[in-house]
Amino acid sequence: MQIHVGFEMIYDCPKPTPMILNLNVPFTRASDLVGRDNLVVDPPVPMAAYRDGFGNWCTRIVAPKGRTRVTADAIVNDTGLPDAIVPQAQQIPVPDLPEETLVFLLGSRYCETDQLSETAWNLFEQTPPGWGRVQAICDYVHQHLTFGYEHARMTRTALEAFYDRTGVCRDFTHLAVAFCRCMNIPARYCTGYLGDIGIPPPYGTPDFAAWFEVFLGGQWHIFDSRNNTPRIGRVLIARGRDAADVALCNTFGPAELTSFRVWTDEVPAG
Repeated sequence: MQIHVGFEMIYDCPKPTPMILNLNVPFTRASDLVGRDNLVVDPPVPMAAYRDGFGNWCTRIVAPKGRTRVTADAIVNDTGLPDAIVPQAQQIPVPDLPEETLVFLLGSRYCETDQLSETAWNLFEQTPPGWGRVQAICDYVHQHLTFGYEHARMTRTALEAFYDRTGVCRDFTHLAVAFCRCMNIPARYCTGYLGDIGIPPPYGTPDFAAWFEVFLGGQWHIFDSRNNTPRIGRVLIARGRDAADVALCNTFGPAELTSFRVWTDEVPAG
């Protein structure tokens, strides 16, 4: 199957403002792109690209004074299969984990493992290590938090989400990631496109989505504590320790986001 993905973001800046944009499909899906997912900036400005410490493709610009429109539009080939379920995937003891996974055991800006560790062990110590434990964490977070865009708050941490019991997909993800790390399971935050393919209506407002990956049995596996069911058509944009590492746009000066649209649609066959 093919998926049509893209976005439009319009900023209003009172003066020239440097920005770092993290909005491209990563190299791991490059072969699935039909054409390219180039960023288009209007009015045109010089752009410089680099790969950050997590392998995400980032673009640097200086948005001029006034209105700046940033868009991308692409077709992505996809298997059409839901997220894989691998119940036999085993938890790896910390001394045996690959070094590159260890950073995803540590606390981070939005995932306070030090303050959630005792709670995590009280809740999940009796669950089966490995896939079953991560699923138990997803079940708990899915049931513990109430989803609603009216609950969105960009500064909410995993600990705050635990006590607030409300949030959006990033909050569900931060809390699940923090619990996994507390239980010695490497977990990394993901952001990208996730439409309503294979899901009955009513449909939500199109938006970017957050989910996470855990390292079990020698490889990374997808989990989603917000939806808590395998989904079709995830298109990754970026991975990191938490939302601070994968911000869609970092602005270094005043900039107001005045318009925001995302689309993720299955391309009709034939």
